[in-house]
Amino acid sequence: MNAGEVWQVDLGLAGKVRPCLLLTSYPNDDELALVTILPHTTALRGNRWEVSISKPFLKSGAFHLQQIQSVPTVRLMRKLGALSDEELAIVHDRLRQHFGM
Repeated sequence: MNAGEVWQVDLGLAGKVRPCLLLTSYPNDDELALVTILPHTTALRGNRWEVSISKPFLKSGAFHLQQIQSVPTVRLMRKLGALSDEELAIVHDRLRQHFGM
């Protein structure tokens, strides 16, 4: 589990199972067993916090910056693929804008 990978993640009853971008890598032994993720959605609203990145393993949609969350590593089901360094840089830039950093 590495930052930049996209995994199928069980987000619970309300959140369903959906592709999510890992923003953090697998935690060290002295850390909580959590990773921070950015869910992908196909229910687009056309707002400024949607980051569309086309990948063959994703349906048409976007990563939604307002849905950032941390989940236990046991909820990660399987790896779907990964973003390129350039694509991940786009997400990081948009996250900085979202958080005013």
